[in-house]
Amino acid sequence: MTSFKAEYDAYCASFGVPDRIEAMFFDANAIPRGKWVPGKDVGKLIKGGLRIPEAAYAPNIFGEEVDATGLGSIKGDPDGHLVPVAGTLKPVPWLEGNVAQVLIEMTDAAGTTSVLSPRGILAKIVDHFAALGLRPVVATELEFYICRAREDSDEAPEPPVGLGRARNYEMGALVRQEEIMAEIISAAQTQGMPTDALIAEYGPGQFEVNFNHTDDVLFAADTAVLFRKLVSGVVHQHDLEATFMAKPYADHPGNGMHVHVSLIDEAGENVLSADKGVSENLGHAVSGVLKTMRELHLVFAPHLNSFRRFQPASFAPTSPDWGIDHRGVAIRLPDTRGPAARLEHRISGADVNPYLVLAAILGGILHGLETKPDLQPALGPQDTSSKAKLTHDWIAAIEGFAASEVARDIFGPTFHHVFTEIKRDEAMTLTRIIPPSEYRAYLSRL
Repeated sequence: MTSFKAEYDAYCASFGVPDRIEAMFFDANAIPRGKWVPGKDVGKLIKGGLRIPEAAYAPNIFGEEVDATGLGSIKGDPDGHLVPVAGTLKPVPWLEGNVAQVLIEMTDAAGTTSVLSPRGILAKIVDHFAALGLRPVVATELEFYICRAREDSDEAPEPPVGLGRARNYEMGALVRQEEIMAEIISAAQTQGMPTDALIAEYGPGQFEVNFNHTDDVLFAADTAVLFRKLVSGVVHQHDLEATFMAKPYADHPGNGMHVHVSLIDEAGENVLSADKGVSENLGHAVSGVLKTMRELHLVFAPHLNSFRRFQPASFAPTSPDWGIDHRGVAIRLPDTRGPAARLEHRISGADVNPYLVLAAILGGILHGLETKPDLQPALGPQDTSSKAKLTHDWIAAIEGFAASEVARDIFGPTFHHVFTEIKRDEAMTLTRIIPPSEYRAYLSRL
């Protein structure tokens, strides 16, 4: 804990003693959970004296316990110890006063990170690459919508005034929200997030941020999940609402999270590069990700709404194909030569847990490098896929994940079981709700 003490002292030297510290981790659904710690009580955090029930990693999307996980009150609701993550103490500039935030991990009494930690799961995958003498280099792209503030959570979203039509790459859309966009970028810089570009996307009030590539995979995942919190916080200060929901509008594009991955060896060379064509390593990486995509689909589309993205001509790939610089496929190869040789994974919605998505993609790459499956033919711009479509059914994705040995190996048997039961519980609740559209279509006609 000495390193965090030095980090806290450095924060105080720059910003003063914080009024409070938001100590948080992200659960299986990437919902932030944790505690507010008064600045004067930081000693508890420094000494590891804070605790929280281990089941806080595993509620359903409504925040409720899921008995089938075997966690929570069914086993006495035991506590875990909260440990700060080095390098993550940052100011929260969109809030009044001196507010800091820090990421935490939950450990047992011996200091071992909980097997329920999505961040801990990703760390193990990175360690696996390190044992092979490899370092993944990753970058993410996140899409989100800004909407008018709603009176009731049941209301449908509406675009802000002046952004009611498609604004794809239109500079005017950025200008109309210039104050908000400037505050988002400024807050991201204050928190050390390596933003690369901000653009207006196709949907009304939709924007995308690109982050610089990094060989610190955990930092990339931290950045993605914390950026969602940042955007929501900044936008809320302007009496608007931000959402990373996969498909908030039926008639407009959904929100995606694209992930770029390359691999560096101990000499700093990109092992996916080839002087000509697709290298053997890149081919194996692509094959591994495609081969595991169906089994891991639940990670890339974790919610009922997630599956509304997977429609023809909807900007979301619907079959497990790859292609050279082809944005209509699941795995795009933007470049195959030199340091920029990489794959781009285009399946995930922006509603995912970034830790789990990166673990799934990297786990798929490992599977390919270790088993060396044959690479299927690339899909050209005018080609029609011969592959069976990815499922558009949430329950099928849940059960596919539940039966997957690959998923069990990547995420560990405990988390695999817990995540499956969380999703089964959510599906049981949400699929029983009769939506207004069914009453409109059937009640008076049948």
